[in-house]
Amino acid sequence: MINNLSATGSPVEIVAQRVFNPLYIYLDIVFLVFFCGMLIFKKKYMTLIFALCGGVLYMIVDYGIFHLLTHSRSIEGGDMFWVLLWMSMSYGITNFAWIWLWISKDKRLLEWSLLICVWWISAPLIAATFGAGLPPIKIQRTTGAYHGYMALILFVGYASAIVYNLIQKEKIKRFPLLWLLIIGILVQFGWEFSLLVGGIRSAEFASFGDKIMTLVVNSLLETNLGAVPIFCIYVLLTSRFTEDLKKRETVSFTQRISELNLIKIREVN
Repeated sequence: MINNLSATGSPVEIVAQRVFNPLYIYLDIVFLVFFCGMLIFKKKYMTLIFALCGGVLYMIVDYGIFHLLTHSRSIEGGDMFWVLLWMSMSYGITNFAWIWLWISKDKRLLEWSLLICVWWISAPLIAATFGAGLPPIKIQRTTGAYHGYMALILFVGYASAIVYNLIQKEKIKRFPLLWLLIIGILVQFGWEFSLLVGGIRSAEFASFGDKIMTLVVNSLLETNLGAVPIFCIYVLLTSRFTEDLKKRETVSFTQRISELNLIKIREVN
């Protein structure tokens, strides 16, 4: 739902809402265990740790800031803490793992991407069929209280990377800004689009425009604001350790950027 107050100078209010079957939670927990198990099996230890940290970060933001601080969260049919804990770990793990795999240009990026996206689309439909009759859970948040702060983080991150690139004379040592922009937008878009198709996102909104506005704004802003900081974290960590957490020959920040820029996107094995 969009509450356009721009004529008065107030921000446009976008409501991010989800309505889903409770069975969805339990099915998704099983998937998360399976997904983490696959990361361990493929020795993606650094990816797994980063993904778990992403879940914790989402919980701090969602429960601590959105709920306790700004009071922008509301829920019907469920317990706020436990539902947000599941949501945070679910999308924190999958989003952050996916971002990490994209930044690394993983050789099996297509398979990992399909695994995540197919589940995002399938899970709500499976839950709606096999959990028919269960009372739905509705959770939503308004965005007017914090979208300006998120936009500020987005600008500072990209502006810093742009200034660095303008100063850096060696092209190979520059931030891959187009790649980061693609990652930042498409990861969130994949999540938002899957929620919309699955009947979870904006389910009670009558206006198609309201649904699309939520998808577009969230895709451009919410994950994208972390693209540059996450890239920096990736460069710093992988300049010292390998994906399976073994020590490697330490290289400088700019040398590690050079290594990443030399990697071509996905080789088919």
